[in-house]
Amino acid sequence: MRAVFKREFRSYFSTPIGFIVLAVCYFFLGLYFSMIYSFGSPEVSEVIMAMATVIVFTMPVITMRLMSEDRRQKVDQALLTAPVSLTAIVMGKFFAALALLAVAFAPTVIFEIIVLSYVSVNIMSYIYALLGMLLLGSALISIGMFISSLTESSVVSAILTLVINILVLYMSSFAGMVNATWLANILEKAAFINVFDNFGANVFSVSDVVYFVSISAAFLFLCVRSLDKRRWA
Repeated sequence: MRAVFKREFRSYFSTPIGFIVLAVCYFFLGLYFSMIYSFGSPEVSEVIMAMATVIVFTMPVITMRLMSEDRRQKVDQALLTAPVSLTAIVMGKFFAALALLAVAFAPTVIFEIIVLSYVSVNIMSYIYALLGMLLLGSALISIGMFISSLTESSVVSAILTLVINILVLYMSSFAGMVNATWLANILEKAAFINVFDNFGANVFSVSDVVYFVSISAAFLFLCVRSLDKRRWA
């Protein structure tokens, strides 16, 4: 798994993808921090929470090549027949994408230090928000990886991932269109943005953590099964 992780993480910076993702995230992080700080708010957690929409559009870029590129270049068979389990392959790629996401939010540590040098703030609110972002990102990454494993086209993978990301993040917006009350309640509670907002409200709930972890585990499992099916095809 370590070899797969290193290979995938390096691949982000052997192409413009990694630099583009970091540049976009750093730009919006700096913009939101300057805006929120100028309004007199010392909470860096608000900066992180404001990045939810940006992440929706950057996640497809991070995940679109994870599986589909190997398939397009016909090197997937070598990888699938290598002396490493499919789970290790998937997890190596997953942690590489998650590591890139973590690097993208590294400047928030500097922001928090800057704020702490001037005022006293609740550090736990920052930690909750950052944890929520990483959990949200892990769920979106796993979804993107599964979609990427189903196609050879990185563009198709990115488009499908973007559409699904928008649906799962803002599915509560469609609750009003559903006649069935029970289904509307499910859409309202299952929307990623509503669960994510709990972390920004300084509400730490084990159920919220389990929710995102379960989503990630489910789609990573589906990704493994997709690779297994292709290996024996």
